[in-house]
Amino acid sequence: MRIATWNVNSITARLPRVLAWLLSAQPDVLCLQELKCSDDGFPRDDITELGYDVASYGANRWNGVAILSRVGLEDVTRGLVDEPTYEDALHPRAVAATCGGVRVWSVYVPNGREPDHPHYTYKLRWLEALHTTVLAENSDDRPFAVLGDFNIAPTDDDVWDISLFADSTHVTEPERKALARLRDAGLTDVVPRALKYDRPYTYWDYRQLAFPKNRGMRIDLVYANRPFADAVTDAYVDREERKGKGASDHAPVVVDLTL
Repeated sequence: MRIATWNVNSITARLPRVLAWLLSAQPDVLCLQELKCSDDGFPRDDITELGYDVASYGANRWNGVAILSRVGLEDVTRGLVDEPTYEDALHPRAVAATCGGVRVWSVYVPNGREPDHPHYTYKLRWLEALHTTVLAENSDDRPFAVLGDFNIAPTDDDVWDISLFADSTHVTEPERKALARLRDAGLTDVVPRALKYDRPYTYWDYRQLAFPKNRGMRIDLVYANRPFADAVTDAYVDREERKGKGASDHAPVVVDLTL
């Protein structure tokens, strides 16, 4: 089974690339983030024509997540246990489904903006809700994974120059402690291999030639329980999909499993 995750930074803007990638990479399950569309605006027909069922969770122009599966789509859940609001509203940032016997969550963790911003507090509260959800859903009875844009670099080696992030989100101790709590809840960071260079970055800013200079971050993660992690035969960042006109600023992370 091939399972992938990809922050597409607008499914509408990226649809031709997503369709082409589905045909070339042939994932059985694809978790998407940052749809930037409502459920009604999701291009469902284009996806289902390729043989995928769709579970989407989106609203208006912001956020949004989805799971595409050609191996079944059951027990769909939208939202986390005790999920916090931001500015008095719930935001579509997490959706789950069971696909071919594997339970997957597609998550788009809040950015946090700045450590002294209310969105940062919201981010930490949201991660607490994710931890609660993992405790409720994870078991050794089936493969289980949380995939998506975590907006956190797990280690200093996961950013191109840690000295530039001293006062920034994505690398702060509270954020990394939240990841550690997910690991304590029984999940493992499935670290992909890089197709080029020595670091498997998954995100490169559009500005200042960050991608050609490989000034990236590893923030798109796969956190898996033991049955899932033990089944992994390969994992890689499809850096090629970050190239060219109209690319997302994130690359897909692909995980192959033998179940």
